[in-house]
Order: sequence, then structure tokens, then C-alpha cells
Amino acid sequence: MNAMNRFGPLVGRLLIAAIFVFSGFGKITGFEGTVGYIASKGLPLPQLGAVAAIIVELGGGILLILGWKTRWAAAAMMLFTLAAAVIFHNFWAVPADMAQNQMIHFMKNICMAGGLLYVVIFGSGPLSVDGSGHGRRG
Repeated sequence: MNAMNRFGPLVGRLLIAAIFVFSGFGKITGFEGTVGYIASKGLPLPQLGAVAAIIVELGGGILLILGWKTRWAAAAMMLFTLAAAVIFHNFWAVPADMAQNQMIHFMKNICMAGGLLYVVIFGSGPLSVDGSGHGRRG
């Protein structure tokens, strides 16, 4: 196995997980602000939504880094990211001076969902808990 096939999936998982881990940690340290932002979008139970976001972002990001239950983690993160794009980055429904910024964030989420879909389909790679030689690929 060449180095790219061996280390590429690990580097890819680290790169895509980084934004989720940092964001999840930021939601913990700024919990009230997160709750307020969720509430400002008119969503019910904003405290519960904030906790769920932390679990998906921080928990899923850590699982992705470790390569454990990778496909499940990536699937949950992908669905969360697509929902966040539509709910929180609705560039089509904001004032014109905010539309470009929200479109950039919307497209960032779409791109991340694409990377996560790749992980769902192809798994974690060889340098992972899932791919550590237990007879199955994560």
C-alpha cells in the first residue's frame, strides 16, 4: 500500500473533523450565545438543539478523528451540516447586504457534506479504529 492510500484518509478525516471539533467546543464555551442564536431562528427547544449540536459536532468530530464508527458519525454529521445550511445560512431570505456572506457559509456546508458523504461511502481508511485489521472496513 502506498503512502497516499495509507495516510490520505487519515489526513482527510483530520481536516474535515477540525471545523466540527472547534465549533463544538466553541458551543460549549459560548453555550448561552449558541442557545440565543438557535432561538433567533425560531427553532423550538433551543437548549436541547445546542446540546444536540455539541454532541454531533464535538462527538462526531472526535469519532471521525479516531476512525471509530466512522460511517455512522459521518452520516450524522452530513445530515446535521445540510440542515444547518438550510436553517442558518438561508442566503435567499436575508437582506441583500448579508446574502453573499450567507451564500459562502451555505456553500461551505454543502462542500463539507460532500466530504462527509465520501467518508460514508468509502469508510475511514487503514489508519483508524474501524480499519485496524479486524476483518472489516469502517
